[in-house]
Amino acid sequence: MVMLSLSSSPVLAAQESEQRQNKHERKLAIDEKNITKHSTKVNGQKFKYTATTGTQPVWDEEGNPIASLFYTYYQRSDVKDSAKRPLVISFNGGPGSASVWMHVAYTGPRVLNVDDEGYPLQPYGVKTNPYSILDVADIVFVNPVNTGYSRVLAGKDGEMPSKEQQKKMFFGVNADINYLAEWLNTFVTRNNRWRSPKYLIGESYGTTRVAGLAKELQERQWMYVNGVILVSPTDIGIKRDGPVKAANRLPYFTAAAWYHKALTPALQQKPLAELLAEVETFTLSEYLPALAKGGFITAQEKQVIAEQVANYAGLSVTAVINNNLDIDNSFFWKELLRDRKQTIGRLDSRYLGIDKKVAGSSPDYNAELSSWLHSFTPAINYYLREELNYKTDIKYNMFGNVRPWDRTGNKTGEGLRSAMAQNPYLQVMIQSGYFDGATNYFDAKYTMWQLDPSGLMKDRLSFKGYESGHMMYLRHEDLRDANQDIREFIKKSLPAKGQAAKY
Repeated sequence: MVMLSLSSSPVLAAQESEQRQNKHERKLAIDEKNITKHSTKVNGQKFKYTATTGTQPVWDEEGNPIASLFYTYYQRSDVKDSAKRPLVISFNGGPGSASVWMHVAYTGPRVLNVDDEGYPLQPYGVKTNPYSILDVADIVFVNPVNTGYSRVLAGKDGEMPSKEQQKKMFFGVNADINYLAEWLNTFVTRNNRWRSPKYLIGESYGTTRVAGLAKELQERQWMYVNGVILVSPTDIGIKRDGPVKAANRLPYFTAAAWYHKALTPALQQKPLAELLAEVETFTLSEYLPALAKGGFITAQEKQVIAEQVANYAGLSVTAVINNNLDIDNSFFWKELLRDRKQTIGRLDSRYLGIDKKVAGSSPDYNAELSSWLHSFTPAINYYLREELNYKTDIKYNMFGNVRPWDRTGNKTGEGLRSAMAQNPYLQVMIQSGYFDGATNYFDAKYTMWQLDPSGLMKDRLSFKGYESGHMMYLRHEDLRDANQDIREFIKKSLPAKGQAAKY
């Protein structure tokens, strides 16, 4: 009778309905955190650490929450003075990619259960990362809007912003940098890290993000960073068009062909580093000038260049000439192993694929990405929920909806140069895999060369290459080496006691 009388009241019935609805709605908690305690062993050293998973709002100018970002923050527990403890702020790219990649495969305390070359293993999950940089720095992995568990929020009126409004607020080169800088100000303040040396690390499009953040943090938040690490960098607004774009692909072609043993015996027997140095010289001194001549190159010179390009790329002379000496990436991924009826991966050309037809000018799918999603997706969902105890029914977006992305006004490279010029402490390191066909290593070198045309800061710019692909850390040997390179970069860029920031 009591139940009947309750349900007969329209007001109570509406409240019951609302409570049931709220209980089952998949809504983001706008501002919360959860802390778990752990221990690990890095480089033979045992220590304890905490992992904070949570959300923190993005506010508009009126102080209203317009989005909330999901993050994971690792702190070593035995550190007494956080002022001397570096903080590494980590972003992935896309745009539209979650922070999952570097989080559970590179610098974090736990890494994917994969084989030594990065291929999936079952059962899916994670294991201790014996090379994590957590021994020398705390790390926060940030998920921009619509990636991971991060989401846009409804406005004061309860309505979601329109697609155009969201684009202006979040989804563009400069909008992305602006709101993330504000968010980082809040994060650093809440966690009492203003005095800590700070480092930005970004992968792929994340390099555009952190290059821009270096200046935005410095000029708008008055937060100066000690280092920026560009992993598999984009052009960061430094153009590589025309003959330069075409020529810069050749050293990568050589690396991929060398890996698959598709070169002549004379080239195949050379160590990769030695061979690439040879090809880089040819690219700059002969191939680039030949491409610059376009259709007015002589037939004889075209033949000579085509033969050498074919030799270095593992292709036929006919294929090179038919492409006017300008070999497209997609064609190369399809053509290199066509006689073996296999394609090679875009982001990591060590990976092999098979197409419906041997014919064609591009692969049917990205072999490497299919492999990575195989292991990353179950691992991050398991890890956050069962090891870090972050419970939610919201879907973890490996790739979120951020399109269309506004790429206009990309001056992030110039912003990074400006930040370096104004901050004598600031150093930059680039990390690239030789077998990455999406953001190839020679493009990365070119970007580094063009970043500071004066050459006055080149002693603060460094490059590290690895015998792997876009995510070089998936290969066990490079997981070790690349983390060690970051560790040494951090130590090198920390000023000595009493060393002032001045020229």
